[in-house]
Amino acid sequence: MAAKKNAAKRVPAKRKSASSGGAKRAKATAKSARAKHAGAAKQAAGIKQAKSAKQPQDSKQPPSAKRRRVGNQRQGASQPPTAQAAPPDTPSLFRINIEVGNLAEAADFYSKLFGIEGRAQAGSRVYFTCGPVTLQVVDVSSVGKPHPAAKALYFIVKDLDAVFARAQSLSCLSTESVHGTPGGAISVRPWGERSFYAADKWENPLCFVEAGTVYPG
Repeated sequence: MAAKKNAAKRVPAKRKSASSGGAKRAKATAKSARAKHAGAAKQAAGIKQAKSAKQPQDSKQPPSAKRRRVGNQRQGASQPPTAQAAPPDTPSLFRINIEVGNLAEAADFYSKLFGIEGRAQAGSRVYFTCGPVTLQVVDVSSVGKPHPAAKALYFIVKDLDAVFARAQSLSCLSTESVHGTPGGAISVRPWGERSFYAADKWENPLCFVEAGTVYPG
C-alpha cells in the first residue's frame, strides 16, 4: 500500500515537469518565429529601398510635371538656333604710299629720320615698317613728277625730342603755321597732342606725335 501511494504521488510531478518543458519549447518556437519574421521584413525593406534608388529621378515626379517637362523639351527642339551676327568687316590700313623723285636719296633721308633701315623692293621702291603700317617710298621720276601725299602722315614716337633733333639735322622741319603756332616746333596742339611737323624735299607732309598724347577722337 505504501508503494502504491508513493507512485501515485510521483505521477503528478512527472506530468507537471512535462507540461513545464512543453511551455518552454513553445515559447522558444514563438520567439524564433518572430525573429525570422523580423528578418524577412528587414530584407524586404532593403530590397524595396534598393529598387527605389535604382529608379530614375523622373519616376518620382507626378505625371503632370513629366508632361510639362516633355512639352518644354519639344518646344525648345522646334526653335532654330539663334544665328550670331558676323563681326563687321572693318578695313585695316596696312600700307601708305608716298612718291619721290630719287629713290636712293629718299631711302637715305627716311632711314636717318626714322632711325631704321628700309627694305629695297622691286619696282623702284623701299619699304619702312612703321608699326602695323608699312610706308612705301616709290620713285616715280621715270614717269612724271612726284605727287605729294595727303596732309599729313602721322607717326607715333616714344621719344619725340630725339626724332625732332634728327629732323633738325636733316633741315626738314615744316615752315607752315598750325593753328597759330609754328608747325616745325614741338608744341601741344589745341586737341592735346604734343607734336611737330616736317616734310621731305618732295613735299610729302609728315607729323610726329608723342606716345601717350594721341587724341583718339
